[in-house]
Amino acid sequence: MPIYAIILMKMKDFDQLVAVVATLRKKCPWDRKQTHKTLKPYMIEEVHEAIEAINEEDEKKLCEELGDQLLHIVMHAAIAKEKGKFDIKDILNGICAKMIRRHPHVFSKDKKYKNISVKQVLKLWEEIKKNER
Repeated sequence: MPIYAIILMKMKDFDQLVAVVATLRKKCPWDRKQTHKTLKPYMIEEVHEAIEAINEEDEKKLCEELGDQLLHIVMHAAIAKEKGKFDIKDILNGICAKMIRRHPHVFSKDKKYKNISVKQVLKLWEEIKKNER
């Protein structure tokens, strides 16, 4: 199967989650009343549960907890979209651009980045991050 077909198949999975959240925001009274602020304690709880799964080396539990975190991201994106602020595509485009920008050793053709060490990668990351501010 060509890679683009696999990517499209996986995006259908992601789009399904976005659609589920949109439906929840319209039809579930609890989900509909949630805001960025009301979801804060649940986000923190989900991060702690993921860390617990990592500490326990429980891959099945980690998978579930990462799904819960992803749900939060999509829910926050839906809330922001309803307010006309940003949507999930803005989040995806932003993080992709950031990762490409902060990984010139991976995405740049400049030979100065060839075969750099982990230590150099971390230093480069911090320099780029500092320049972004």
